[in-house]
Parts: sequence; C-alpha cells; structure tokens
Amino acid sequence: MTAFAFFLCLAIGLPIGIVLCLAAYIFILTSGNTVLLDSFGLQMFSVLNNFGLLAIPLFILIGELMNGAGITQRLIRLAAVFVGSLKGGLAYINLLANMMIASILGSATAQIAMMTQVMVPEMEEEGYDRDFSTAITAFGGLLGPIIPPSIVFVIYAVLAQLAVRDMLLAGILPGLLLASLFIGTIAILGYWRNYPRGTSLSWPERFKALYQALPMLCIPAVIIGTILGGFGSPTEAAALGALCAAMLGLFFTKTLKFSDFGPILLRTGINSALVLFLVASAGVFSWVLVFGQIPQTVAVWIQSVATTPATFMLLVMVILLMLGTIIDGIPGLIMVVPILLPIATETYGIDPIHFGIVVSITLILGLLSPPVGIGLYIAANVAKISPLAVFKTALPFFAVTLIALIILALAPQISLVLL
Repeated sequence: MTAFAFFLCLAIGLPIGIVLCLAAYIFILTSGNTVLLDSFGLQMFSVLNNFGLLAIPLFILIGELMNGAGITQRLIRLAAVFVGSLKGGLAYINLLANMMIASILGSATAQIAMMTQVMVPEMEEEGYDRDFSTAITAFGGLLGPIIPPSIVFVIYAVLAQLAVRDMLLAGILPGLLLASLFIGTIAILGYWRNYPRGTSLSWPERFKALYQALPMLCIPAVIIGTILGGFGSPTEAAALGALCAAMLGLFFTKTLKFSDFGPILLRTGINSALVLFLVASAGVFSWVLVFGQIPQTVAVWIQSVATTPATFMLLVMVILLMLGTIIDGIPGLIMVVPILLPIATETYGIDPIHFGIVVSITLILGLLSPPVGIGLYIAANVAKISPLAVFKTALPFFAVTLIALIILALAPQISLVLL
C-alpha cells in the first residue's frame, strides 16, 4: 500500500518532499503503529537539528553572491587562458570553468542552471550543436557535488556520523578522475565532430584575465584551506567563503551593492528551505522504514545475492542508479544510507567513507538520468531543447561516469589515500 501510494504521488507530480511525508504517514496508518504519529513532527525537527547542515544555506549563499558579483564570467575567462585555443576549446572552457565553480558552489542543480544560461548560447554561436553544448554543461555540473565543498557529502557525513572534513577530502581524487575522463571524451568528440578551435588570447588579454579572475580563487582557497588546515569546520569555512564572495563583489568587481543583499538573502532562504525540507521529509521516511523492518529485509536479500564486497558494491550501484532515475539525490541518499550503510560496514567490512563516495556519485548521476533527472530537465529547460535529445547526446559522458564509478567501487584507495 505504501509503495503504491509513493509511486502514485510521484506519477501525479507532487513534490518529492511531500511524497515522502505522505508515504511515511500512510505507512504508519497501515502498519497500525499510530503512536508514531505523536513523534512525527519531532522526528522531522531532530533530523535538521545538526550543526553540519548549517553549511547548506551558506554554500547556497556563496552561489548567489557569485552571481551578483560577476565571478562566474571571470572564471570562464580564466579557463580560456589555459584551454581556449584547443580544438573544441569552448567545450574545454565549459568543463574547466565548471570545475572551478564546483570548488565554490557544491550544488549540481544550481551549477547546471547557471552554466547552461551562460555557456550554451556562447557555444552555439561558435558553431557547436545546442544538444552537445547542453550535454557537456549538464555533465560538467555533475562535478559540483563531488569536488569539495559538497552539500551531498555534508549530508552523508551527518547521516553516517562521520567527520565532514574526511568526506570532503575523499571527494577530491574521484572528482579529478571524473574530470579527466570528461576531458578525454571531449577530445574524442571534438575531433570526431570537427568542432572549431577556440580563439587564442593575446598575452595582454591573458594577463588581464588572470588579474581579473585570480582574486576569485581566494574563495575556494579559503574554504578548502580552512577545512584541510583544521582552522574551522566546513560550516565555518562556508561562512568565510561567503564573506570573501561578498567582499569581492562589493570592493573588487564592484557589481554588488548593499541593496542587493535583501533579494540575495531571500533567494538563499527559499532555496535552503526547499533543500532542508527534503532532508527532513526523507529523514522521517527512513525513520518509519526502520519500524517496518525494511532494512533487515533488504539486508537478508542482499546477503543472499552478493557474496563478496565487490559484488555488493556493484549490486548497490545498480539499485541506486534505478532509484536515482526517479528520485533526487539528497532524499535518495537519506532514504538508502540508514538501510545500506550498516550492511556495508558490518557484513562486508567496507569503509564508510569509501561507501559514501560511491553511493553519493551514483545517486548524483540520477540527476541526469531519465525519467525524472531533475538536472537534465533544468539544463533542457534553460536551453529550450528536449531532455531526451540532451540525454542521447550525453550518452558518452554517462558511459564514462559509469566507468569512473566502477573504478571507484573496486579501488577504495582512490577515495581514501588523502585521509
């Protein structure tokens, strides 16, 4: 009954947060444990009562300040200094700019929306197909939740009761691996489709681009330096990053005014509320599943199918890829971690940080997978193109992401070597 209600609500287009709450409510009623209703609201609050989650609105605030300060355009110009003259140069610029912005923003959906609006018209003007331009922008946005800072990694660390710093550190090499595979894919497609070379900047233009953009890199330097140096928590690092972005916008680029802070804070509050409501609703859904013995049932089934840690990881990837096609990454993460993490660590002896990297990236890939694929729809909507056309063109990037996931699943040292 609960499963039917869950998929019915999804099919009629209800927001996923409301779907999770309704499914939890129906589960309580049909199971007869109506006493759980007395703690329903309290459980939602307790999920959010965690200092680590304060990093989420601060990272969202950094993204809003970046837009207001004109930082994005300067980072794109900086990327052109290094790769602009290569064949398919704008595609490389797109990816490199996505990597730099990912080190600041940490949110795939925000990054995809922002970069699609900026890069797709520019790439199309230079002779690139609109579907390819949208595809590379969308999959470049996939780096947002992988390269630190990462909202998804923060939430996983809170759920698994791990140090957020360790999760963010563990994401660095997987993010670089994925970026390297994307670069190789662009190189092959660039020659196959005969995309144009980018415009080579003169030395004065390069120095100007460096002068205008290098101060912007103090934002990721402050965030990552604070975390790695042990000077503060990721939440405190995000607060410092937001302060840096505000100072740059006010006094360096001078495109940010004090009158802009009201709308910026309002948008930050609205977007943060949406994310945190998802966290709360998915948390209460996971809570009622525990009372229904769902984790134990799943554990018994998985142990009957997967006999080794490697087969368990590959099975989890298949399950999460299917789940990720119908549900967003954050609620999906909160739903599956309480079920799968104890099995991974206690039965198969898998490191919880390594497990978190693989689970998080697999669910993030669902952002760009039909039929739901919210990131896919955001990119397609901004670019005014069919989501299916974008996905077909993006299949090579989808394939190399799967290759990266298999490598990460079978080689835990890639995630753990920096710890």
